[in-house]
Amino acid sequence: MAKKKALAPPAEIDLKSARGLVDTLLTEFRNKVGKGSAYGTKVADFPAGKQILNLDRESQAVVVEDTLSHFLQWNREEAALLAELHENEPRGNHPEWGLHWNKGLILRTTLEALLRRKLPLGEQAVVRLLRWPADAREEVNPYMYCLPSLAAAAENYAESNEIGEPLREAIGDLLGRIPPRTGDATLRKVAERLDALIAGGPQVRIEPGEAWSDSALGDLKKLKSKPARAWNDLLTHCQTGGKAKFTPKWEKAAQPLIEAVGFDSLKDHALRWFPLVDKPRTLPLEREYAWAPDENNLILPQHVELLRGLVWCCGLKEDADLARAVTRLALSAYRKVPGKGPRLVSLGNACVTALGRMPGLAPIGQLAVLKVKVKFGTAQREIEKAFNAAANRESLPRDEIEELAVPAYGLEGVGVLRATLGDYRAELVVDGSSAAIQWSKDGKALKSAPAAAKKDHPEEVKELQAALKDINTMLPVQRERLDAMFLAQKSWPIGVWRERYLDHPLTGTIARRLIWSFAGKGKPADGIWHDGQIVGADGRELAITKDATVSLWHPIGRPVDAVLAWRDWLEKHEVVQPFKQAHREVYVLTDAERHTGIYSNRFAAHVLRQHQFHALCAARGWTNRLRLMVDADYPPAHRLLPQWNLRAEYWIEGAGSEYGQDTNESGVYLYLATDQVRFYQIEAPQLHAHAGGGGYRLHHGAAEEPLPLTDIPPLVFSEIMRDADLFVGVASVGNDPNWADGGPGGQYRDYWQSYSFGELSATSQTRRALLEKLIPRLKIADRCSLADRFLVVRGDIRTYKIHLGSGNILMAPNDQYLCIVPKQTVAGADRVFLPFEGDGMLSVILSKAFLLAADTKITDPTIVSQLKK
Repeated sequence: MAKKKALAPPAEIDLKSARGLVDTLLTEFRNKVGKGSAYGTKVADFPAGKQILNLDRESQAVVVEDTLSHFLQWNREEAALLAELHENEPRGNHPEWGLHWNKGLILRTTLEALLRRKLPLGEQAVVRLLRWPADAREEVNPYMYCLPSLAAAAENYAESNEIGEPLREAIGDLLGRIPPRTGDATLRKVAERLDALIAGGPQVRIEPGEAWSDSALGDLKKLKSKPARAWNDLLTHCQTGGKAKFTPKWEKAAQPLIEAVGFDSLKDHALRWFPLVDKPRTLPLEREYAWAPDENNLILPQHVELLRGLVWCCGLKEDADLARAVTRLALSAYRKVPGKGPRLVSLGNACVTALGRMPGLAPIGQLAVLKVKVKFGTAQREIEKAFNAAANRESLPRDEIEELAVPAYGLEGVGVLRATLGDYRAELVVDGSSAAIQWSKDGKALKSAPAAAKKDHPEEVKELQAALKDINTMLPVQRERLDAMFLAQKSWPIGVWRERYLDHPLTGTIARRLIWSFAGKGKPADGIWHDGQIVGADGRELAITKDATVSLWHPIGRPVDAVLAWRDWLEKHEVVQPFKQAHREVYVLTDAERHTGIYSNRFAAHVLRQHQFHALCAARGWTNRLRLMVDADYPPAHRLLPQWNLRAEYWIEGAGSEYGQDTNESGVYLYLATDQVRFYQIEAPQLHAHAGGGGYRLHHGAAEEPLPLTDIPPLVFSEIMRDADLFVGVASVGNDPNWADGGPGGQYRDYWQSYSFGELSATSQTRRALLEKLIPRLKIADRCSLADRFLVVRGDIRTYKIHLGSGNILMAPNDQYLCIVPKQTVAGADRVFLPFEGDGMLSVILSKAFLLAADTKITDPTIVSQLKK
């Protein structure tokens, strides 16, 4: 083993010679480098530099002061050189600028090298160092002025000396030069260190100007000395520890600090501060640049760090109130703002981490809320990690944890919670679509919560209102979860199904409006809950054996008569399904698709609004990346189907070529052009295409052929094509009446016309079939009829044809286009019974029909002017 080379002892040198070393170093540097590039040059590259680095510590302290004097002289020289230049003339035009800049670089490098060491600097020397940026009359810059090293010099001095008034003032002046809004982590760290020196220990840095920080400063100011110190210690740990990932070490250090504050105090303050994070700044800021995101929608970086740590503290103990508050904070953090996207991703991720670590099932239910409401990829990955962590913690299967964690919210039976508050009775009723509280006294209904009940029973009323809010948040989450189960191939033993679905206080309000398939020793049967029993489409009770398994019913592969029978049953009993099930569109292979063999062109050649398409992809479990008008390749929008070992792809590309016209200010395409739908094995290499088109291809290796459409299970094919139909039906520019001119430059006029009044998709055909049954029940039935792809409405001024796909309108006698932008529901349209939720276009069509049937009563001038043409 080689022996280590012995280090030379520090050189002893008289102070006069030590000061002269800086001049010698500058001479050597000028002779060697001159005006050439000096980047990467080190002090040790020069003989004088080596001497400086080998001096004893006392001599090096002298060299520090001498180097600083040279640097301040360099600042004065710079001012003189700049004065010789014409206004706005580049600095590089001065013949001495290169040499001057190199001189400043070697001086700064020398100071950096020396200040890394603990030198015996006196108070006057430390004060001079801290006043260096001010003396140079330039903005604070962590690199130009070696700020971390300056802070270290002050800390070294304070270890064995008291901080006198001159040093305290110098520290305060330097702190005042560090802007509170800084996004530079180095500057923030320096400010924290300097703060700690003045205060005699670490201090939390909370700046006024934000709604939550104003509240926090006000609350902390009211505390007595002992709790104030405890809160300072906790928040300082939150702020300094909230920059990295959550670790056991961080948690261990946080536990005694939380105990010192008291968990109840932590909870009380967190519940007060967290909702205010969503509020705009109380001291508004002006944008530095027009293209920059509005900082009034954001919060300071050090506040983000503090809140991250505070959120982690809230996740260390089970508490339903904190779980809800953390979830709402996550939604606020993930909220998108113009020019930036999600506001505060790191804070949102911290909230998800806290929910994943919080004991109990309540936080898992809140994770389910985030899974549905927050759709972008980074957040979804964090949410999935949190679900896995919660499943491991609770020793529950990952694929069951979401259904096991659905809260009951105190409901006594399926969808009912009753409470007697003095003379008043409150009944919280859940119908599966929404929840409401009904108040009564002596059997007489009241319009709202009585003031006496609020006064005499404030906590009970508060709990009821909190339960109502939570239930209305959770219902759509559970509806979406069940709607996504068709492709999951899930089934349950009858007992488990009853417990988790049919008889569950909350989920039962949804499950009892769905059709289920039962398989056991007897003949398989399909049924729905009605009047306390499970009945078939014929209304008879099913005989279900104890060994039966239950799965969600889907119309694919069912006889047409059986599907129609269920539709009739729902309409007869006026059961509104939470999503399309009996009326669900079924997509089967067409002759054209059998001919193409490996891809479908059924939803190709459409023009979609990209941001709306992107949001729909996230909602339906597809992965997609926004296309930018840049030189880059993108994978297709795709959905992974692990239960089937398949990957579905929808090929898209950016539409348009004019930056600023076909893109937003960030270069994101406003519109997409659609192409094929394909299926691959889930692990098959993925093709990529240029953002603006040019065909999908594989960068490396051999591409695999897509799977034949005939090999795709009918259920999978139908559901994927239904998604594609949804994307087109909702995001197509053909749905937008404002696009009658064809959009930018009229380039899509032909597409708009053909889509707006063209052939009906499967969704539109289902809509037509339903309208055939609904029209006779409408008050305007005598004015309505169906003709091919239109709902025809006879008004007193004109006759109107409403397209059943786009909702756009043509007027007789010459098929003149009528532009109506839906703004509100027309009286009568909202009272029409629909056997399912979720078809917004059907509601729009009915609303327009009621409006146009009474066209003489229309007062909107933009519509009236079109009717008279």
